[in-house]
Amino acid sequence: MTGIVYKSTGSWYTIKTENGDFLECRIKGKFRMKGIKSTNPIAVGDVVDYDIENTSDETTGVITAIHERKNYIVRKSVNLSHQMHIIASNIDVVFLLVTINNPPTTTSFIDRFLVTAEAYGIEAVIVFNKIDTFDEATLDEQLYLQHVYSSIGYKCLRVSAKDAKGIEELKALMKDKVSMFSGHSGVGKSTLVNTLEPSLNLKTKQISESHAQGKHTTTFAEMFDLSFGAKIIDTPGIRGFGIVDMDKQEIGDYFPEFFALKDQCKFNNCLHKDEPHCAIKKALEKDEISWSRYKSYIQILEGDEEHYRSDIYDAERRASDETRKS
Repeated sequence: MTGIVYKSTGSWYTIKTENGDFLECRIKGKFRMKGIKSTNPIAVGDVVDYDIENTSDETTGVITAIHERKNYIVRKSVNLSHQMHIIASNIDVVFLLVTINNPPTTTSFIDRFLVTAEAYGIEAVIVFNKIDTFDEATLDEQLYLQHVYSSIGYKCLRVSAKDAKGIEELKALMKDKVSMFSGHSGVGKSTLVNTLEPSLNLKTKQISESHAQGKHTTTFAEMFDLSFGAKIIDTPGIRGFGIVDMDKQEIGDYFPEFFALKDQCKFNNCLHKDEPHCAIKKALEKDEISWSRYKSYIQILEGDEEHYRSDIYDAERRASDETRKS
């Protein structure tokens, strides 16, 4: 029998069977996916085969096989830097929730997430959330970032769960698809899901004022069926995002604006760093490529962990703008 994994707690998995029932399952033995070193063998979104186990107390299942995934998205394992954790699989579109200062989402984090989505063949949409809280300076920063990413070709939405702004547009992009919401803790993922489907009543918490971070309210990834013909995977908040198993020569290919220019570089193996006659660096000097995107690229290329603060970037960008004007 075949089902879809709707929730994973690490030891037990809730699957939706072909007849629409939910069944608690476990795995027997060890699963090893070819070419994947993962801390979790099964992820939400996986299509699995299972057998029924009947006991005197309850009916459960045993997962016996995992079907081939069309895609998946990962992050580095917290404790094992050389392994990864599969967040979810078989995703049609991933929505990255971005907040400007409540809490701050760094450009480095955004870029690492987009690179990962590109690498695993998943459409990514940027959702600027909590627009009802913006003052003039915050609005300016948000519109600038929207300009940066929309000019590259990414869809960008402006949303307020509180005021229901942008909700219908978001629903239209989710209909008939398996969607995933992701982003830092506190960006409003669960609140937004509740706005889309109030009957779910997912737990939400306020931002921690002392650290300007969200408190983790979603512990495990979980998929939900929505009344307007969509499926949503709600994920735990991600504090940092690490690029996994990516060759240096291919990193630039996952920056669409770099990939469009790479054939104009003098060297076929140009890393867009120290090489002469580099089309990407020329475009950078002409402000045809964002400095924040290039800085993210260099960090990923050099293996730096995500640490670049958006407020520092904003100050540098404004200083650069003033220099160009003068």
